[in-house]
Amino acid sequence: MALLRSQKHVSVDEENPYWMSFSDIMSGLLVIFILASVILILQLMELQEEAEQERERLQEQVVEVEEEIRLLRKAEKVRRNILTEAAEILQKRGIQVEVSENSTVLRIPNQLLGFDTAADQIGQQYQNTAREIGEVLHQLISKEDRSDYLDTVFVEGHTDSRPFTGRLCGEKGNWCLSTFRAISLWQFWERSLEERAKLSSLKNGEGKPLFSVSGYAETRPVVENQRTADDYSKNRRIDIRFTIRRPSSEDYEKVRAKVDLTK
Repeated sequence: MALLRSQKHVSVDEENPYWMSFSDIMSGLLVIFILASVILILQLMELQEEAEQERERLQEQVVEVEEEIRLLRKAEKVRRNILTEAAEILQKRGIQVEVSENSTVLRIPNQLLGFDTAADQIGQQYQNTAREIGEVLHQLISKEDRSDYLDTVFVEGHTDSRPFTGRLCGEKGNWCLSTFRAISLWQFWERSLEERAKLSSLKNGEGKPLFSVSGYAETRPVVENQRTADDYSKNRRIDIRFTIRRPSSEDYEKVRAKVDLTK
């Protein structure tokens, strides 16, 4: 009987020697699972933080691009207003200048400056008109902070298509003649405008002289097929070309579109 009683008190683990090993394995697996879960959670938190930082970086880029676009639109508006206002003021004074279709150039026709064929000097009878144009340009550019939005204002000389081989320029031909016409107008403004209205005093946003002088010979004609005296006269002209400090707003619109796609 004693033997039977002893057998009844034997533990389950003693009856099944494999049970303890299985429990240890399950416990170990549970610990590994918990550790793996913790590591995964930490990795997800790190990825989430990186994603948030990237989102903030892209948002900053968007803000910067939008600010550039705003400045570009402002610069384009300033340029357009200068040209439109100049044409309106001069027209009221009986001086008919032209504004290009893209609102970048104020065109001074030959009949306002009187450049004869092969001539580079402004005629005496046209000097008052030339002076008034210079005064209006200074008045409008120096208004408020407009010059800060401009890069360069080019005084561009142009000729008709007939070749020029005079002693003045020799082999340099129309390139020389067109440049001399622009220089003549610029020097006339420097001599005739009052000190407070001199165009050479104007600076761009970087503090550099705003005006420059250039010549294009016959390479940018208003009338392509020049046959009559009127055709030739239209191409003998001075263009006042306004450039702003930045690329066009369309370029920055493209940049912003690319940034938006990466969000």
